[in-house]
Amino acid sequence: MKQPEYPLEQLVTIKKKKLEEAEKTLREKKKALDAEEEKLKKAEQARNEVKEHRFAKLTQLREKMDEGAPGDKVQQMRYYLKEVDHQLVQKETKVTEQKKQVENAKKQVEEARVDLLKKQQDIEKLRMHREEWDKDMRLIESHKEELETDEMGSSMHSRKKIKKKRK
Repeated sequence: MKQPEYPLEQLVTIKKKKLEEAEKTLREKKKALDAEEEKLKKAEQARNEVKEHRFAKLTQLREKMDEGAPGDKVQQMRYYLKEVDHQLVQKETKVTEQKKQVENAKKQVEEARVDLLKKQQDIEKLRMHREEWDKDMRLIESHKEELETDEMGSSMHSRKKIKKKRK
């Protein structure tokens, strides 16, 4: 006899699709995190270049002052140094903002990972339920076959008994 169809088969299909979507989402979030981390590296590199430039100009200013350079030349260098300081502040702000973006991307990756884990657990629960259901169906089928065999045996026994009485 054919075993009945698993009643939660549609639910299993839906859950598997949701698991595939969660895997895709996690891959996308990881890709976005990588992109944000790359942007952070570039922002830090740009900031470090401005820091090095500032340090070089500050050293140059000190050397000029030690040489006794004219006041207007020193004043011009100080003004330029303030511009470099302003650029450095902008670069630091960009780095700080990018670090926030990286943290946000990390949180999204973690949320996607938790969601994926939950969906994997749902699939596992359904798989275990299916195994139990299959086992129960086999037991029911076996029990039905035993009853049919018992009925056949008892009817054969009754026929033989009736034949013996007639003789």
